[in-house]
Amino acid sequence: MNKKKLAWQLPFLAILIIGTIIILKKQAPFRTDEGFVFGTVYKITYQSEDNLKEEIETELKKVDNSLSPFNPNSVITRVNHNEKTEVDSFFVHVFHLSKKISDETHGAFDITVAPLVNAWGFGFKKSTGVDSLIVDSLRQMIGYQKIDLQNNRIMKKDPRIMLDCSAIAKGFGVDAVARLLERKGIKNYMVDIGGEVVVRGKNSKMNAWRIGINKPVDDSLSVNQELQTVLAISDVGMATSGNYRNFYYKGGKKYAHTIDPRTGYPVQHSILSSTVIAKDCASADAYATAFMVMGLDSAKAFCEAHPELDAYFICSGEGDKYETYFTDGMKKFIINEK
Repeated sequence: MNKKKLAWQLPFLAILIIGTIIILKKQAPFRTDEGFVFGTVYKITYQSEDNLKEEIETELKKVDNSLSPFNPNSVITRVNHNEKTEVDSFFVHVFHLSKKISDETHGAFDITVAPLVNAWGFGFKKSTGVDSLIVDSLRQMIGYQKIDLQNNRIMKKDPRIMLDCSAIAKGFGVDAVARLLERKGIKNYMVDIGGEVVVRGKNSKMNAWRIGINKPVDDSLSVNQELQTVLAISDVGMATSGNYRNFYYKGGKKYAHTIDPRTGYPVQHSILSSTVIAKDCASADAYATAFMVMGLDSAKAFCEAHPELDAYFICSGEGDKYETYFTDGMKKFIINEK
C-alpha cells in the first residue's frame, strides 16, 4: 500500500522540483554598477533584468548639482555666494533634516560649519591658516539658528554664512538612489557610496547583506580594509564617520577633519569611528558625525534616549588597542566581532 502511494506521489514531487528550478532560473540576475562620485567610489548591487547605471548616475548628478560645494554651479554654491536662487527639492529635504538633527544634538551637527572646516584645511576653499583669533572671528558666523528657508530661498542673518552639507549629502545620495530602485520595483539591493549604505531585501545568496566596519587605522590613502566587525543587515541605512582617513599633522599634532561647530576646533575625543544604523542613510550619516563631535558619554546617552538608532563606536584604548561600545539594538546585527 505504501509503495503504491509513493509511486502515485513521485510524479507530482518531480513536477514540483522541476517547477521550482524553472522559477529560480527565471529570477532576475543581480547586477553591480561601480563608479566615482562625491570624491569617492560607489558600488550598487541590485536584482533586475535591466541595467540601470545610466539612470543611477543621472540621479547622483542631480544630488551633486544640488548639494556639492565643490561644484561651482550647484545650488549650495550659489547660496554660499549669496546669489538669489530658489533651492530644489533635494536641498529642501536635506535642509529640514539637518535643522532637526541640529536641534536634537544641540548644535553638535551644524551645516553652517563651513567657514571653520575651510579654515582648518578640510573644506572646499583653500585654508589661509588658522589661530585662536581667526577661530573666534569665524564662530560669529556659525549657527544653524542663523539660517532659515522661506519660499524656497535661504535667508541668512549674516551674509558671510556658508553651508557645507558634506556630513549628510553623501548619505542623502545613497537614499536618492535607493528611492530610484524602489520606483523601479526592485526589492533586493545594496547602495554603497564611500561606505554609506542602504540595503533592502536579500543578497544574491538570499541572505541578509553583510557589511563590514573597518578598523580605524590611520589610512589617508584608504587602502586598509582590515575589519573590526561584520554586520548582517537589511532594510536600513548605515553610515560611518571617522577621523582616521582625513587628517594632517602640524607641529607634531594631529588635526582631524571633524570640527566641533560649538568650539571651532577639531575634536579630540576618544571615539575613532562612529557607525550608526537608522531608517535612512542621510540620518545615519548626520548622527554619525554628531556622535564624533559629542564624545562617547554624550553619544551613549543620546542613543539611550533614541532607541530608534543603533550605534557602534570604536575608541582609543591603552597602547595601540581599541575599545568598543555598541547599543543593545546593535547586537542583533553583529555576526563577527573581533
